[in-house]
Amino acid sequence: MKLIVATSGASGVNLGLKILKLLPLDIDKHFIMTKNSEIVLNKEINVTIHKNEDISASIASGSFGSDAMIIAPCSMNTLAKIACGISDNLVTRCASVMIKEQKKLILAPREMPFSAIALENMQKLATIGVIIAPPVMAYYSEQQTLDEMENFVIGKWFDMLNIENNLYKRWE
Repeated sequence: MKLIVATSGASGVNLGLKILKLLPLDIDKHFIMTKNSEIVLNKEINVTIHKNEDISASIASGSFGSDAMIIAPCSMNTLAKIACGISDNLVTRCASVMIKEQKKLILAPREMPFSAIALENMQKLATIGVIIAPPVMAYYSEQQTLDEMENFVIGKWFDMLNIENNLYKRWE
């Protein structure tokens, strides 16, 4: 599987980084950071890092063959651009490619409460098959720590991507 992971916005960037750390080694990982989430990661987690300004990167083309993309966290600005078809950086260009190629795209919006405009944008994207999956906790898996809560959310995202995991206690 070729998977693009992107982070946008500053709050919750650790979720995107944790996704990369928890992904199985056999997944071809590509990572995009916006300026607010730049951290040097290349050697730590075996990932190809792309500059958000480089819209000519290989992953910006449908012929690259990415299987899926997750943007976690996804700022309302990025979500709005995707909903309106604006591809002015690598994150939004790759999201646009996922939509046109009918590939799996997961957005994890991070703001609360959602405005009517944000909800309208989410509804528009959900209608065309984009998965809107904010980092929402469930209590049946009995998380006790922040790390366990993050694992629950990431485990749910992995489930959506058909990536086997044991990151959380499942419903019995």
